[in-house]
Amino acid sequence: MAPPAQTNRSPSPSQPSGKSEVTDLKSQLRQLAGSRLPGVDDSKRELFKKVISYMTIGIDVSSVFGEMVMCSATSDIVLKKMCYLYVGNYAKVNPDLALLTINFLQRDCKDEDPMIRGLALRSLGSLNVANLVEYLVGPLNAGLKDNNSYVRIVAVIGVLKLYHISVTTCIDADFPAVLKHLLLNDQDTQVVANCLLALQEIWNGEASTSGDAMKEREALLSKPFIYYLLNRIKEFSEWAQCLVLDLVVKYVPADSNEIFDIMNLLEDRLQHANGAVVLATAKVFLHLTLSMTDVHQQVYERIKAPLLTLVSSGSPEQSYAVLSHLHLLVMRAPYVFSADYKHFYCQYNEPSYVKKLKLEMLTAVANESSTYEIVTELCEYAANVDIPIARESIRAVGKIALQQYDVNAIVDRLLQFLEMEKDYVTAEALC
Repeated sequence: MAPPAQTNRSPSPSQPSGKSEVTDLKSQLRQLAGSRLPGVDDSKRELFKKVISYMTIGIDVSSVFGEMVMCSATSDIVLKKMCYLYVGNYAKVNPDLALLTINFLQRDCKDEDPMIRGLALRSLGSLNVANLVEYLVGPLNAGLKDNNSYVRIVAVIGVLKLYHISVTTCIDADFPAVLKHLLLNDQDTQVVANCLLALQEIWNGEASTSGDAMKEREALLSKPFIYYLLNRIKEFSEWAQCLVLDLVVKYVPADSNEIFDIMNLLEDRLQHANGAVVLATAKVFLHLTLSMTDVHQQVYERIKAPLLTLVSSGSPEQSYAVLSHLHLLVMRAPYVFSADYKHFYCQYNEPSYVKKLKLEMLTAVANESSTYEIVTELCEYAANVDIPIARESIRAVGKIALQQYDVNAIVDRLLQFLEMEKDYVTAEALC
C-alpha cells in the first residue's frame, strides 16, 4: 500500500514562520524611518499593523523596538496610537526598554497637537515602573496646566496612577493641592470629575496615617463644596453625576430645611434617561430622610414611578438591576406598591432571573383586593416551559394562600394543578 502523498504547506501570510519575518519587518521599518517620500505614512501603517498583530498573538517583536520609535516621529495620530500601544506593552515587562521609551514620550508630551500630548502623557503614566517615576513629575505638572482640557483630563488620572506607583513622590510634588485648585476652578466638568475621583482615592488612602489628609477628606463633605457640585451637576456626564451623588450620600445636612433644599436640587435627576443616575438619586433621597418617617414614606411614592419606568424601558440586565433595588423597597413597604402589581407580571421573553424576582414581589404585594388577579396570573405560569419558574409560581400561590383569610378560591386553584398530570406540578401543589 503506497504511503499518502506529502503536501508542502506554506505558512499563512498573516503569521510569521520564524525570526526571518521579524527581521524583514525590522529592515523595512528602518528603511522608512528617515523617509520623507509621499505616502510613507501609509506604508508605515501597514508595517505597524503587522507588528501589532504579531504582538497580539504572542510573537516576540521586541527586537523592532528602536525602529518603531524612530518611525513614530510623525504627526500621524494613527501611527502614534499604534506605537504607544506597542511600547507600553513591552516597556512594562522590560525596564531597559522602558528607559528608552522615556525620552520619546517626554518629547511627545511637548508636541503641538494636544491629542498627541494627551496620548503620550497617558502612555507615560501607564508604564508603571517605580524606578522611573521622577521622569513623570515634570510632564504631569505641565499637563495639569495645559490649555487643552483633554490633556488636563489625562494628567489628573496620571496623578492618580503616580500615587499608586509612589505615594511619596505624589505627595512631595504637591499634586493633591493642584488637583484641589482644578476641582474648584476648572471650567471643564470632566476635569472636575476626574479631580474629585483622584482626590477621594488619595485622601482616603492617606487619612489613616495623616491628620492633614483627614481634614482634606472632611472638606470634601463641607456644605459649600457639596452645594458647588450640586449646582453644577447638570453639566456633568452620567458617570460624573453618579460620582457626585455618591459623595452627597455621605454628607450630613444641618437641618430639615437643608434636606429639602438638596432634594429640590436633585428632583429632576429622577427623570434622567440613565438608570444609574436615577438609582443614585433615589439612594440620596432615601438616605437623607431616614430620620423623617413621614417624609421617608413620601419619598417611596416619589421614586416609585421612575423606578417602575426603568424596569419596563431597559434591557433585561438593567431591569434586573432596578428590580433588585425595587425588591428591597417592596419588602420594606409592600403597601406602597400594592396598586402597581401589574408591573411585576412576567413577560414571556424575560430571562428566568428577572421572572424569579417578579414572582417574589408579586407574592409580597398581594392583598385582599388584588389576590384573585395575582393568583390567576400565577396559575398561567404553572404551564411555563421553564420548569423552575413553573415551580416558583406554584409556591407563590401557596405563600399567598397562607397570608390571606379567604383561601377557598386559592385552594381550588391548587387542586386544579393536580389535574395537569405533570410530576413537578403535582409535587409542588401537594407541598
